[in-house]
Amino acid sequence: RTQHYGELRIPAEIRYIQHTKDSGREIEPLVLSEIAAEVIDNMTPEVTYFIGPGSTTREIMSSLMLENTLLGVDVVRDNCLVAADATESELFEVTRSGPAKIVVTIIAGQGHLFGRGNQQFSSRVIRAVGIENIIVVSTKSKLKTLGNRPLIVDTGNVELDETLCGMMQVITGYEDAVFVRVVA
Repeated sequence: RTQHYGELRIPAEIRYIQHTKDSGREIEPLVLSEIAAEVIDNMTPEVTYFIGPGSTTREIMSSLMLENTLLGVDVVRDNCLVAADATESELFEVTRSGPAKIVVTIIAGQGHLFGRGNQQFSSRVIRAVGIENIIVVSTKSKLKTLGNRPLIVDTGNVELDETLCGMMQVITGYEDAVFVRVVA
């Protein structure tokens, strides 16, 4: 139960004040586990998931007890590994057999979402999956390394890049997400 205890004067300079719901330091293994649990709990049966490269997405694979390609894209369906280290053409072929979703993380300090380190997610793969089926995951500490800069997309297709621009939800924990601006 909440109770009002009173009021307190605070400094006018906001940088000296802790932000609302900012508990300080993240415990990385716990946050990664929460992100993985959020993604896994919301996986839809009979939908194929393209798990992108990175240590954040690796935790999803670990939680599913599946082998992981740290620098590649793994394909998962119904909690089973369908393909490891899939190529762009393999991903595109999978999109022809039914619904798919992309799970991707950002590059810390740079903010690249597509176009750096995950070229398997070509413009044709992203279009086949649908931008509404892109799941972005990141720790808040990784987002902070951007210093309020937006996420960057560079798919090689200007039209798709412009379509991806705007606000995008980023899963940052269990039932926790933020919206981050995306630019080309």
